[in-house]
Amino acid sequence: MTDTTVHQAVLTAEVLTFLAPQRGGLFVDCTVGLGGHARVLLEHGASRVIGLDRDREALSQAHTALSAWAEHVELHHANYKDVDAVLNTSQISSVDGVLADLGVSSLHLDGEGRGFSFRRDEPLDMRMDQSAGQTAADLIRNTSEQTLADIIFKYGEERQSRRIARAIVEARRTSPVTSTGDLASIVRRSLRRRGYTRIDPATRTFQAIRIWVNQELEGLEAALEAMCRRLRTGARLVVISFHSLEDRIVKHTFRALERGGEVAIRVLTKRPVIPQDEEVERNPRARSAKLRVAERVA
Repeated sequence: MTDTTVHQAVLTAEVLTFLAPQRGGLFVDCTVGLGGHARVLLEHGASRVIGLDRDREALSQAHTALSAWAEHVELHHANYKDVDAVLNTSQISSVDGVLADLGVSSLHLDGEGRGFSFRRDEPLDMRMDQSAGQTAADLIRNTSEQTLADIIFKYGEERQSRRIARAIVEARRTSPVTSTGDLASIVRRSLRRRGYTRIDPATRTFQAIRIWVNQELEGLEAALEAMCRRLRTGARLVVISFHSLEDRIVKHTFRALERGGEVAIRVLTKRPVIPQDEEVERNPRARSAKLRVAERVA
């Protein structure tokens, strides 16, 4: 049985096919995480990799994972939305390829005390960058029932969002919702589903709260446009997303640019590339990954 607690970068073969690091050059990994994709790029010929991540713990682990290529790696504590600022600081105008893996990593899902998963009871944090912003518990404590319902519906695509929000507000009148166990129990009780369900009833709500806490969708379109601007002519941007909301933004942004945006691109993936069956069997967390590619043409 595959150990899903071990970080495995997804769609690595496909990333290598589209970015072609064997020709050398400078690549940007906008979400370097634990360094899995960056390592593969360096192993296959990339001359230099600039890595960004908003999670200091991830950067620390990436630094260790990439130590064999220390002279060829530059890591920054930064959100992928700050790619322009990072490259400006490094006085870099254009690059040979960009990768953005927008999913949460195994560090977030499995790391103790991070509060992303309902599989164990721990403080309800959910921040990718634990040095900034409010925790999920903070936001839930101070947000109205209507806003909670809207967030759970919009970001979790949960049709019973109003019932869940009502249950959260009722529960917090008695005591604050401060742990993953608290939130998961409230959601499960409010939905009262009987019999077998393929996914835990709390899954969509946890996704919604996580996206909300980390502002994952805000500024994504502008960030993708910035990444495309930084490509040399003929270079490519590879984006991996893990839920429909992100993938939809990526698809529509690429299409808009292809039709005549500020940067001239060609979309190489009319349909998203998804993992092969053998990868999903080896790493079940890859099953929802979708990869799209844009190439700068002028």
